[in-house]
Amino acid sequence: MNVLLVDDNKAMRVMVRRALLETGVQGLHVEEAENGSDALAKLALQLPDLILSDWSMPEMTGIELLRELRARGCSVKFGFVTCAAASEQMRETAFQAGAQFMLAKPFSAQHFRELLRS
Repeated sequence: MNVLLVDDNKAMRVMVRRALLETGVQGLHVEEAENGSDALAKLALQLPDLILSDWSMPEMTGIELLRELRARGCSVKFGFVTCAAASEQMRETAFQAGAQFMLAKPFSAQHFRELLRS
């Protein structure tokens, strides 16, 4: 399974990557991007099975990335991983734009294992 992890915070990328690798899912490959613009460049080369994105990033936010992908007809499974609990408005915006889930800290390998298996 190929996952694209999009977050401007390197420490958060390390934390999420570690949790993903602790899931024990075989054949898991995690690619990283620093923001939505960087992600679009990587997506032009290869589509992953899943995109995990932060909400708030410079250059292009996570919601802008999601909207751009859906506008292009890209239906890759997309979810948000955030540092704080998402407001009801944020959740509604995400799901209306085409996100499949939102996961807030604290998260664990078990949370990611369930997402990767679904």
